[in-house]
Amino acid sequence: MNTMMKVLKYQARDAIRSRWLIAYALFFLVVTDALLRFSGDPVKAQLSLVSIVLFVVPLVAIVFGTVYLYNAREFVELILAQPVDRRQTYCGLYLGLTLPLIVTFVVGLALPFVLNGLDALAWGRLAALLVAGTVLTCVFTAIATSIAVKCEDRLRGLGAAIGVWLLVTIVYDGFVLLVLAVLSDYPLERATLGLMMANPIDIARVGLLLRFDGAAMMGYTGAVFLKFFSGSAGMVVATLALTAWIIAPIAFGVRVFQRKDF
Repeated sequence: MNTMMKVLKYQARDAIRSRWLIAYALFFLVVTDALLRFSGDPVKAQLSLVSIVLFVVPLVAIVFGTVYLYNAREFVELILAQPVDRRQTYCGLYLGLTLPLIVTFVVGLALPFVLNGLDALAWGRLAALLVAGTVLTCVFTAIATSIAVKCEDRLRGLGAAIGVWLLVTIVYDGFVLLVLAVLSDYPLERATLGLMMANPIDIARVGLLLRFDGAAMMGYTGAVFLKFFSGSAGMVVATLALTAWIIAPIAFGVRVFQRKDF
């Protein structure tokens, strides 16, 4: 535990000074403030932010995480030259990267709303956006960490990171629609739910759907999930699935990291 905390503190202190994280926070500050000013309605601004959070947060988490860890390779090798526990070291690297991303995201998104003031309903929806972005940050930083550990070549690792993002944000929904169109004569409701669980962005999207009372633009998978799990059961299932999406890449990364010869 001592090793993990030391690595976490150093990693977080170094990451939070990154110009990319400052730009990340400023992006959400500017976009959120602009939406509030032009829409004049916090609810409309929050609805517009749903798509931005679902696309931008995973992209930044997976690309920044991968590039940062490749740049920190010498630091990792220096740590591993000491008698340290590799599992704790890996967890420290992951948390030291994830926490600064979460802090910059929360500050950038929430600060304009705090300055403008919100009613109770708007505060609840803002909390849902913050939770969704935080969970997606945890998921895609876990994937980024495992990619950086698994792939030696930087270009290959970065290509894999961007490929994963494209797959879950663009390609996957097209694949689901194709499957549904081809097999439209068969009962596909359970299969659709299973397909949705294979995509963390779809799960987060449905969680926001439930909070935003079925806002439009959420697609077929979200509609089916909302139909069957519109109550508390839906949130429980979504939470368990997202937890699995965080744990699985971390477990894979720890296994590779323990066996890897740096």
